[in-house]
Amino acid sequence: MTMAKAKKVTVTLRRSLIGEKPKTRATVEALGLRKIRQSATHEDNASLRGMIDKVRHLVDVEEA
Repeated sequence: MTMAKAKKVTVTLRRSLIGEKPKTRATVEALGLRKIRQSATHEDNASLRGMIDKVRHLVDVEEA
């Protein structure tokens, strides 16, 4: 049996965190993003999708 490749997702911070709630800031930092236009690649799973959904107004998502 061969294992299927895990799908990857690239998340890019597009908007500033100024004025955002602390919980939103913590979610963005947990995604590995600190500066605008910074990207991070993660394996696609349900918990990651939930985090992206919470900050969808700040980030862009691309299937990698």
